[in-house]
Amino acid sequence: MSNTREFIIDEAYKLFLKRSYEAVSISDISRAIGFTKGALYHHFVNKEDLFKAVVDKYLNIIEFTDEYKVITLAEYLEIGVGMIHDIIKRLFHPNPEFKTIDYLALSIDAMRHYPGFIGVKGRFLELEIERTKVVLDNAIAKGEIRDDIDTMIMARNFHFLFLGIAGNLIHLNSPDRSISLLREQLSALYNVLKK
Repeated sequence: MSNTREFIIDEAYKLFLKRSYEAVSISDISRAIGFTKGALYHHFVNKEDLFKAVVDKYLNIIEFTDEYKVITLAEYLEIGVGMIHDIIKRLFHPNPEFKTIDYLALSIDAMRHYPGFIGVKGRFLELEIERTKVVLDNAIAKGEIRDDIDTMIMARNFHFLFLGIAGNLIHLNSPDRSISLLREQLSALYNVLKK
């Protein structure tokens, strides 16, 4: 039953990417997976419930563990790039059928059609900014970076670079090149901060 549910989520994901939340009906999903609507409703209450499952699986952001309290800023940034790489790899598995804009459109659909999505992700981002501030404060205390910076502003700058991966993806239309550019951007900002 778990495998069937995962199969439905994976196939619905492809449909939502191809078209949009509004354009995909339960009938479309049923036809695409070869199930009756009744069989589909056995696993999901409605289209919104299925869409939430798709978003939860594919637009899930991984949190830092408590290691952020003891690692250097350089290590923190490299781990962050690795996490972004893993997310993009999961999203952009080799499938020439989909374009970068399709993935971004799915994110926008999640903001429109997943109640609470923006609030949850907003709280998550604020928590990550707070964690980055702790890393920056520790980096100052350890002499890794200069002590004349506003760590909250700089934490936001780092996070907006991480969020800027979406712009990199649109501009470069290549996950690998986008990750390389993100790494270069973070490195340039880090080098400005170093003592």
